[in-house]
Amino acid sequence: MALRLHQLKLPLEHDEAALGEAICRRLKLQPQQLLGHRVVKRSVDARRRQAIQLTYSVELELEAQLEQRLLRRFHNDSQLQPAPNECYTPVTQADGAIERGLRDGTIPRPVVVGAGPCGYFAALLLAQMGLRPLLLERGQPVKQRSADTFGFWRRQTPFNPESNAQFGEGGAGTFSDGKLYSQVSDPRHLGRKVLEELVQAGANPEILVLHRPHIGTFKLATVVRGLRAQIEALGGEIRFQSRVEQLELEPGSRAVRAVYLADGSRIAAQQVVLAVGHSARDSFAMLQRLGVAMERKPFSIGVRIEHPQALIDAARWGACAGHPRLGAAEYKLVHHAANGRCVYSFCMCPGGLVVGATSEPGRVVTNGMSQHSRNERNANSGIVVGIDPEDVEPYGEGPGDPLAGVAFQRHWEQRAFELGGGSYAAPGQTLADFLAGRPSTAARAVTPSYNPGVTFTDLSPALPDYVVEALREALPAFNRSIPGYAMDDAVLTGVETRTSSPLRLPRGEQLESSNTPGLYPAGEGAGYAGGILSAAIDGIRVAEAVALTLRRRWRPGEPGESVCGLA
Repeated sequence: MALRLHQLKLPLEHDEAALGEAICRRLKLQPQQLLGHRVVKRSVDARRRQAIQLTYSVELELEAQLEQRLLRRFHNDSQLQPAPNECYTPVTQADGAIERGLRDGTIPRPVVVGAGPCGYFAALLLAQMGLRPLLLERGQPVKQRSADTFGFWRRQTPFNPESNAQFGEGGAGTFSDGKLYSQVSDPRHLGRKVLEELVQAGANPEILVLHRPHIGTFKLATVVRGLRAQIEALGGEIRFQSRVEQLELEPGSRAVRAVYLADGSRIAAQQVVLAVGHSARDSFAMLQRLGVAMERKPFSIGVRIEHPQALIDAARWGACAGHPRLGAAEYKLVHHAANGRCVYSFCMCPGGLVVGATSEPGRVVTNGMSQHSRNERNANSGIVVGIDPEDVEPYGEGPGDPLAGVAFQRHWEQRAFELGGGSYAAPGQTLADFLAGRPSTAARAVTPSYNPGVTFTDLSPALPDYVVEALREALPAFNRSIPGYAMDDAVLTGVETRTSSPLRLPRGEQLESSNTPGLYPAGEGAGYAGGILSAAIDGIRVAEAVALTLRRRWRPGEPGESVCGLA
């Protein structure tokens, strides 16, 4: 057993010895009694800007008898507890018979569709359990994908609908801030498993300690190559430029029998993990044609806003702004507007860039990304407004159309493309002009970072009226939380539509589609995640479900574990 001590606070300026000294003071120990300690979490407490502190959780190395005495002495203190067991244990492992069947083809390999965080972690876990998965990705490996995406942003290469900020190795999160925190319930510490695998694949070990870790775009490209290498070394296979065009279902039972690729090839499959991401609209249409259960879900739409990063730093850190232990400041804002809409910041990117994130010709979509250093001059964030399923009803092809949210997104993305001049430039406006309802003609003190460029105009025609109304109320209100936030020269670019999937694919207790056995909807596109970490966690859970089902199917009569309770 080890003990974990929480909420240990130290000033920004402290040396390495200070942490051990603080532990001894807190627990009334002699220095020689503390055999060692390890930092497991570090966060910033900036509630008092004039006295910002670092907050630590530490694991202690002590003699066993001393551990027991401390637990008795501090039995009412929730800040001192036995350290949890965060080691991951596979739910099953392929035996020799299953391994031989997978190799010789008598047992169909599990197929994973999509090489984003959900798909990659599903494939990684399946490979670690000896199940030799086949991963199919419609886009390019990350090196070629990066060349295509940056070439499009710089207007050096044409837009490629199959290789861009949404499609390709690493998924949409590759071109983002690379945030690795989530609010999902995680009693099994699957998030820790994700972080450890990312470090193994090349991420900075600091992500295991920081309260709000991030990787950054360039580092993410290295990490996804590392994940690919691990999957392949364990017997998995990854095929790029392999778009799944159709599923073959068993007549009557609707069970999955095969997948067809865009080149016409057929791959036998009885278990398919569908981790296609929130922008695979052609895949959603194919599923609708097959009658796979789908339903609308809430999502959001809005704009990207840019401020000088120095303004955000000063508002959050005060006189400590620029301290190397703090880095670029983040923010999180929420406002409940009078028209009933919730307005909130989304995917805030400190020291980052606003980028073109469309996945379809003739449409403009904005998103934000940061490098690990977060050292660009502007801070940017989505400022988005909640959209309810009933809001999109007029955009569907009939009553209750589950793809009405997709049609809604496309409508406003096309309007943004037209307002930007039809060249993939984004429509932009200064904050002062947006609030006053007048078009902008040029940037002022804040230079927009969006590539492939900004056309200054009136942004409001690119958004529903109720969204514009809510934004015009919320943006000045945010000034109360961050002084200077409503500065006249802040820049808005639009539109931000890909906050999350506009639909969900219902699934049962075994994590299969509710009406299509063998199909495992997973991750953000299926409505079960909201970022890199939560998508990867869902990929692990679905891989476990696939593995247990495969073992029960091919090793009948052996004791098996139910997927229930693995959530």
